[in-house]
Amino acid sequence: MSREPRIRRLAEALTLEEKVRLTHGANDPTGRATGYVAGVERLGIPPLRMADGPLGVRIPDESTTAFPAPIALAATFETELARDHGAALGRETRGKGQDVLLAPGTNLLRVPQNGRNFEYFAEDPVLSASFAGAVVAGIQSQDVAATPKHYVANNQETARAAVNVDADERALRELYLPSFRSAVEAGAGSVMTAYNDVNGTRMSDHERLLRDVLKGEWGFEGYVVSDWFGTEDAADAANGGLDVEMPGISMAEMQAAMAGDDTDGPDAADGDGDSDDANELPDAIADGMPDHESCERFADALTEAVESGAVPEERLDDMVARVLRTMDRVGLLADGKTRRASNGRTGSEDGAVDTPAHRELATRVATRGTVLLENDGVLPLSDEADVAVIGPNVDESVLGGGGSSETTPVVEASPRTGIAERADGNVTVAYGIPRVEGVSMLEAFVGDDGAEREDATREPDLEDAAATAREADAAVVCVRDTATEALDREDLRLPGRQAELIETVAAENDRTVVVVNSSGPIECPWREDVAAVLENWYPGQAHGEAVAAVLYGDADPGGRLPVTFAPEDAYPTADERRYPGVDGTARYEEGVFVGYRHFDAADREPTYPFGHGRSYADYEYVDADPDLEDGTVRVTVENTTDRDGREVVQVYVRPPSVEGVDRPVRELAGFESVAVPAGQRVSVAVELEDLAFARYSEDGDGWTVDPGEYVLEIGRSSRDVRATLRTELDPAFRHRVRESLATRESSSDRR
Repeated sequence: MSREPRIRRLAEALTLEEKVRLTHGANDPTGRATGYVAGVERLGIPPLRMADGPLGVRIPDESTTAFPAPIALAATFETELARDHGAALGRETRGKGQDVLLAPGTNLLRVPQNGRNFEYFAEDPVLSASFAGAVVAGIQSQDVAATPKHYVANNQETARAAVNVDADERALRELYLPSFRSAVEAGAGSVMTAYNDVNGTRMSDHERLLRDVLKGEWGFEGYVVSDWFGTEDAADAANGGLDVEMPGISMAEMQAAMAGDDTDGPDAADGDGDSDDANELPDAIADGMPDHESCERFADALTEAVESGAVPEERLDDMVARVLRTMDRVGLLADGKTRRASNGRTGSEDGAVDTPAHRELATRVATRGTVLLENDGVLPLSDEADVAVIGPNVDESVLGGGGSSETTPVVEASPRTGIAERADGNVTVAYGIPRVEGVSMLEAFVGDDGAEREDATREPDLEDAAATAREADAAVVCVRDTATEALDREDLRLPGRQAELIETVAAENDRTVVVVNSSGPIECPWREDVAAVLENWYPGQAHGEAVAAVLYGDADPGGRLPVTFAPEDAYPTADERRYPGVDGTARYEEGVFVGYRHFDAADREPTYPFGHGRSYADYEYVDADPDLEDGTVRVTVENTTDRDGREVVQVYVRPPSVEGVDRPVRELAGFESVAVPAGQRVSVAVELEDLAFARYSEDGDGWTVDPGEYVLEIGRSSRDVRATLRTELDPAFRHRVRESLATRESSSDRR
């Protein structure tokens, strides 16, 4: 039987109580799922299990592959690698007996201090949308429903559940919506709403953005799920377009489940219960959490709302159909049989967790995403060099930030281990300063396990670090920031005394290399004092292997910056009206001038521009030939050195001037990462995205492609242009671009 008749048959057979049961969370009897929707056994509808997963599948007290953070993935500028990454996430989800992965995070990097930037892709909508679509396609290819989040404009953790985002339609259309549209077009089975309001309306209730745009214009057929405790009035949420309310249980029950405790009991049966036993959250974390007491649950209120007419029954039927449709797409409704073992622990036959292939993929992403910011010739290191490895955390891998994305790997490699295993020369280690402790929403939420590190009593000595550096051929200083969900970073400086450590080591060894593990941009006041700087992001379990491979030149540093690095006060969000907001509202007054667009318009020089990254090889851009009818530019790149390299060809568009309209100086239109063998030329076709040629007009015209001369800038970053092409857009091309971006009417009648 085809999908829609099956869905209608099941929906018609459901009682009102059963319909409501399919629209809200409940307790997972196994205590393993992040979110759980109880099925309807009498009709063969199995439960739906959801797992956290932007950096890897998170199951309490279980191990999975700890992949690099999404920002590291985006730094590869390789969408095929992103699809492989998504497919691996999907296989691990199935391998853990789960049906839905709450990933990827697709919010734009607007605020450099955002504590969750590591979970997202980029400051640019074209790059972000490309990766959102690729990761979703990969996840869905494994019969797992992807859940892009957090729809929409969730760009800060400070007061994230209370802040109202004041953004104009042009900014939403050009910057903040494209990633979600790309994810939907790639087949996402569900979409998660953000905690924040947008223009005065709570996102879980936002009829225009949920029903009109997401479901109507884009034709999204899956279900919309709330973030946990992200709703207030049940009828408003259902009428606004929300289909599933999560978690549907009390805060105390959810905390117990997150801690891996048995949640069976009176509360598990009806979802009631208070949170008197819940851990008291620190004020800073609590500020970024939703008010669970104001959350009106579908389990408590939706039946009455339908019976009273406050929520039309047709709306409830649509909510149910959307859930069933997604379940059917991932194979849960085939012949009424569940694909999961009854205890929920055994995954499907084609699921896989922590395989050699997944370990290799994690290493490849971490390596390819590493960005060489500076290099005066010290890198790559000589195999025989005596190397000092220095830093407060050199003996641990940076698996990610804190929060719902945390994972526990089976294996992991620290920088100390990775470098020691790779080096032929002598490797000495010094800590220099006290350990930089990570921060975690989950730790605050469910409590610290109290475990003590083996070396917790060590006494780091700055002079010991200086002496160690003095005796080495090269010194590698490993530093990191700390970030977590529900809390923004205080500033862009390295925490603790890490800047002092860098300066101390650099004063003793003029071949000092700094390896940065950060969630996003940092300030680098010491960068002129050191010989090289590597940005290694949050690399996951392959931390040590990836760092060693790039340091010793086993791999070319193929990463490029998906976000601009600059002093904190140089970003457009330095104004408190814009971030964190005044009187409960964050005003997106910068409009479309976010990231490199802002720096270009303000004619300010960033520390490191968007798209920047050095290679161990040098390249010449020999020629470039546009084929706008085909939507591509073919570029020939020559490697002029005697070593293999990897180049990321970037194409930007400079639009014509239009009186009365402010447009970015340039916009990323396309990119391609390509291996270029030593001494050879490679021709690469770069596909150009329509978004870069168009602007959104709020005067009723919608998407517009202005006539006039467009300049295609081809280069190595937004500030390093190697070739330019000038062209007048053919009317047919302009029409096609408008049509591809224009909203399309949906027969769903704005459900």
